[in-house]
Formats: sequence, structure tokens, C-alpha cells
Amino acid sequence: MIDPKIEESWKKILFDEFQKPYFEALKAFLVEEKKSQKIYPKSTNIFAAFDNTPFDNVKVVILGQDPYHGENQAHGLSFSVQDGVPHPPSLQNIFKELRDDMGCEVPKSGNLSAWAHQGVFLLNTVLTVRASEANSHRNQGWENFTDAVIKLLSAHKEHLVFILWGAPAGAKASLIDGKKHLILKAPHPSPLSSYRGFFGSKPFSKSNEFLTCKGIKPISWCL
Repeated sequence: MIDPKIEESWKKILFDEFQKPYFEALKAFLVEEKKSQKIYPKSTNIFAAFDNTPFDNVKVVILGQDPYHGENQAHGLSFSVQDGVPHPPSLQNIFKELRDDMGCEVPKSGNLSAWAHQGVFLLNTVLTVRASEANSHRNQGWENFTDAVIKLLSAHKEHLVFILWGAPAGAKASLIDGKKHLILKAPHPSPLSSYRGFFGSKPFSKSNEFLTCKGIKPISWCL
């Protein structure tokens, strides 16, 4: 069973969510899954996005879909892979846009923990997946949980940047108060859609312009 061992500021604000019937059902589902399936990321990393970016530190939210389903890839941060793992195609395209937007060299490691430690909340809408089966844990309750997280961030924080790549992420804009926060929507960085407007969307410089305008320290995006 997953025990929501999660950073204290998040544990406090999400306490009620953890008590809800859907979350109990989600935990029961994961218990059963683990009896017969390999699940990513490992249990200690399921809430890594929360543990790396406490609630009070969040400046930017980058919303992903579900974890990478290949061995040693997922470690609980959206779009990020562990050190030494080849960059998946979407991450390659993110780094290309980062280079073109901010002049950053493409990093050797695809580990985005350095972003998370600066306040970039790397949230997937679904936090677990079966090995080799993309989207295998959707509609089991994670979406209820992450929608609640987005609503809480929108309601209780000021001047956040929400980076929503692709149609599923873009649909979450309805959960966000656009009068308080900057919402940046663009096609997904996947090779299937990146040339439809992801390249050239300049999310990194636009984020920093907004943060600076609000008197908030910008993100050092170069890794």
C-alpha cells in the first residue's frame, strides 16, 4: 500500500484529499497491481515532484501526462529521466527549445531535479504506470488527485506560471485562475506534434519575464 509519505507542506494542504474514498480506492488498486505488475516509478519516488518542490516554493508548474514506462526512466518528475538514461524524444525537443529560447547548451543528463529545486513543479496528471504500458493507470483516481492539486495551487498561490503542453494538459486551464496566474499553452513536445507550434513557443523566457515582472526571482533554466 502506498502511504502518502510526502513533504510536510503538501501533506498539510492535501490532508483532506488523502482521506477521500477515491484515494482509498486508488491505494487499493496499486496494492493489487504490485502483486502482478512492475510499476514505475518506484514507491519512494511516486511523490518526488512534491518532495522536491514544497508548496511554498512553487513558481512554475510544468504539467506532464504519466510517467515514462521504460526501465530506469521515471523518477517522479514530469519529462525528467534519471542520470545516465538516454533522453526520450519529448525531452530532446524540450532541450532544443530551451537552447533556442535561452541559449542553453543541451545538457548531458535529462535529470530535471535542478529545476524542481528552484520551484518548477514537475507534475504528471497520473503518477504511476505499468512497465511498458503507457497510460495504463489512467482513470484510476490519479486525475482526481492532481486536478485537486492544480486547483489548490491556483487558489492559494499568487503569480504562478502554468506550462501546459498538449491537448490533455491544455484542458486543465479551466482549473486555473487566469487573472492571477500566467497560462502558457502549446502543442506537446512529442515528435508527432512539436512542429505544430511547440518549437518557437518560448516558454522559458516567457516564464522568467512574468516572474521578474511580479518581483519573483526567475528560474535558471540552463542545466
